[in-house]
Amino acid sequence: MLVTDTRLIRANSIFQRDHHPMRILFVSPHHRESAWLCKAFRESAHSLRCSNTLREGILTASKESFDAIVLMIVDPSSYSEVTTALPQFESTADGAVIVAVLGSARSSDRIATLRAGADACFTHPYSYIEMHERMQVLHRTATDRNRRDQLPTPLRLDPQTRELVDGKRRLPLTKREYLVLECLLRQFDAPVRHDELLRYAWPEKEDIDLTTVSPLIWRLRRRLKEHLPDVNIATVSCYGYQLTRTPICVQASVQDLRSQFTVST
Repeated sequence: MLVTDTRLIRANSIFQRDHHPMRILFVSPHHRESAWLCKAFRESAHSLRCSNTLREGILTASKESFDAIVLMIVDPSSYSEVTTALPQFESTADGAVIVAVLGSARSSDRIATLRAGADACFTHPYSYIEMHERMQVLHRTATDRNRRDQLPTPLRLDPQTRELVDGKRRLPLTKREYLVLECLLRQFDAPVRHDELLRYAWPEKEDIDLTTVSPLIWRLRRRLKEHLPDVNIATVSCYGYQLTRTPICVQASVQDLRSQFTVST
């Protein structure tokens, strides 16, 4: 049983200063509590992918990139299946935070789950707010560790105001535009597959294709050109899209060439 309510989830996601949307793989047989937890994650503005079996979840984790993987098994007779599956999730998770959610469980069950590879384990009764905060902390820690030797991302998204931020420049976004840019920013200056972008920005829909994303990309390009002209969404033929940024020195060179051409004519 989850200890909270939807209003509290919504208030927490809106006013929480350090809240950061995550791409979550939720693995659980379908039942009332799993349906509630799915709704809770979506209320908190996370992009959710659901799998009904551990085997299906492992396959999904091997094909897509996630920030967190949540395994919810409330039947004590199936706890051994979780401990068996956890090493496989850990080997394919690519640094994702792994959280196990059990029903009524003994201390030995929780210890076995953690030893098998879970980063955190919650048992009945548990609080969604506590679970959410623990996932956020673990995700921030993992992200900071992975970025120590990387250059900082030139742009960022503000989840509180739902804006694309570049210094003092801010571009308000719709919910769907926000998800699309968040997916592209996670692999900044690298191509993102069409199917990955579709699943990330439209997690609640099953039947989607390129005709769904193309008009949105076109609108985003037009708005970026107007407000952040150095930022562009490039099309990668037969693959997907790539978020890029033109260096300031290149922009200056282009502007100089245009000025010289204007003067000469």
